[in-house]
Amino acid sequence: MIHLQWLDQDPDAPFPHLDDALLQPDGLLAAGGDLSVPRLLNAYRHGIFPWYNEGEPILWWSPDPRCILFPDKIKISRSLKKTLNKKTFEIKMDTAFADVMQACAGPRKDQPGTWITDDMFNAYQKLHQLGYAHSIECWQNNELVGGLYGIAIGQVFFGESMFSKVTDASKVALVYLCQYLTEHNFKIIDTQVHTSHLESMGAEMIPRDLFISILEEHVNQNNNPKKWTED
Repeated sequence: MIHLQWLDQDPDAPFPHLDDALLQPDGLLAAGGDLSVPRLLNAYRHGIFPWYNEGEPILWWSPDPRCILFPDKIKISRSLKKTLNKKTFEIKMDTAFADVMQACAGPRKDQPGTWITDDMFNAYQKLHQLGYAHSIECWQNNELVGGLYGIAIGQVFFGESMFSKVTDASKVALVYLCQYLTEHNFKIIDTQVHTSHLESMGAEMIPRDLFISILEEHVNQNNNPKKWTED
């Protein structure tokens, strides 16, 4: 039987120790609580993120190992490099955050539903308004055709989701994200869970303990929340 700690209503209450996370399902740590800004920021700073389906209690996760990407180590394939050189897309940042989230929440092949619930949408909109949540957007003929969003705290970017309506659009968004993060002295992207798509672009699995040590070193560095620009 699975025994999870239920979080109380105090958004500043500490999460359980990460060693208490379940092995199956990998990284499930706690349930309940809320998606208030203080709780979300506290979670991310400690390597924890929410992930649950509509109708479920909020579930909090910290898998081991952790999938991460160092921005300066992104892999760009030959075909993707050609797409970048053609400048197929116009890249913008933080101009259509809500639209990016809605696109990421849309139906996908082999996935009957979405984990981006209305409550999640509203919570991350608040984070965006406060300068913590950001979007990278790929535009083509004035249409949003790809992009991603995530949370920036200190020198760490916590990737949440990406989408693509046109070939390579999400990949181009990730390349531009890595370039922006490298230029602004970010150290790591937390991609949370492994996918072959991310692995092909340089993501790697590292022990959770190592991930947490990287967080502890860089998540509190002076990098004030703000709106991102292309400058």
